[in-house]
Amino acid sequence: MKVIRLHPGKDRSLLRRHPWVFASSIAKGGADSGETVRVESADGQFLAWAAFSPASQIRLRVWSFEQTERIDAAFFAARLRVALERRRALGLDLTACRLVHGESDGLPGCIVDRYADIVVLQAGSAGIERWKAVIADALQDLLPGTRLYERSDAALREREGLPAATGWLRGGGDTLVEIAENGLRLQVDVATGHKTGFYLDQRDARARFADLVRTQRLQRVLNCFSYTGGFSLAALAGGAEQVTSIDSSAPALALAAQHVARNGFDAARTTFVDADVNATLRRLRDTGAQFDAIVLDPPKFAATPQQVERAARAYKDINRLALHLLPPGGWLFTFSCSGGVSAELFQKIVAGAALDAGADAQIVARTGAGLDHPLSLHFPEGEYLKGLLLRRS
Repeated sequence: MKVIRLHPGKDRSLLRRHPWVFASSIAKGGADSGETVRVESADGQFLAWAAFSPASQIRLRVWSFEQTERIDAAFFAARLRVALERRRALGLDLTACRLVHGESDGLPGCIVDRYADIVVLQAGSAGIERWKAVIADALQDLLPGTRLYERSDAALREREGLPAATGWLRGGGDTLVEIAENGLRLQVDVATGHKTGFYLDQRDARARFADLVRTQRLQRVLNCFSYTGGFSLAALAGGAEQVTSIDSSAPALALAAQHVARNGFDAARTTFVDADVNATLRRLRDTGAQFDAIVLDPPKFAATPQQVERAARAYKDINRLALHLLPPGGWLFTFSCSGGVSAELFQKIVAGAALDAGADAQIVARTGAGLDHPLSLHFPEGEYLKGLLLRRS
């Protein structure tokens, strides 16, 4: 077993059970990509078993802090089994669910989502890549009757020195499936959809939004960065009379329109705009348009810490424009999925946007990812999704 020795004082994060070690903390030692290594303090004390990634600044990702634990096929099968049992215990519908949430489920870089009979694996670290076949076999054993598709095409693969990889790992056939969410029917294409096919992390927020539209009797709703219409369908289910969806992807909007028909809603209640969101918000502001509720669910604006300043400007701009379109009593449901933008920073950005818009608002609720996206106490970086539900004064 290869040994990685840390610099003096660089063991503090591991002693607090944080699962990452950066390259600058390593005094000596090396290994192949994804190889399991023994991590020791400067004085030779055992700290953890971890996967080594020679290309990444996150040089080590911890498998276990237990010295007696073996990192083998049984280890991965056990971690996967525990992750499934946690979600079953919460009463979650495992046919449309995140089954494994990386570090928070003890499998750094491993994402597993299920859509009907298709299980999607995303290997986002060198360690998961090395054990991918073992993980695939274990998933098939734990979830009989499912097919397994790989969507290891996120940008973080490049930082791990790994090429993108997509396609069937086990089984085959059509990649388009139907799932049920909050009483609605949605189609997901695991080969071409965003992330692993769909934004499962917003399921609870969409349910909250449907309730808001229903209880507050909101009639005019604007859904920005609408993708395939999840929040638009929630608004329609809540009783909104007119829902406008804006996205720069024509195929996504076409699927959103299909979702409207599939769920029996009147197409006359919907408008789909294939355009840039920022430009459209400016146009709507200039024409004096008003909405009872607006959803801002943009893609990740900051993929790395170096992009946070630019992302802050982008978040501020869209929130400022949206607030111009809300009358007093109007609602804004705004989100950031940028891990480098903390919840505190996001609130400051939105507060700055309100000042620039000459508006005031109260935070009615804060939201995040659903119960199938757990957050480890020792890994605050896992809290990537932040949402604020605001009511304009």
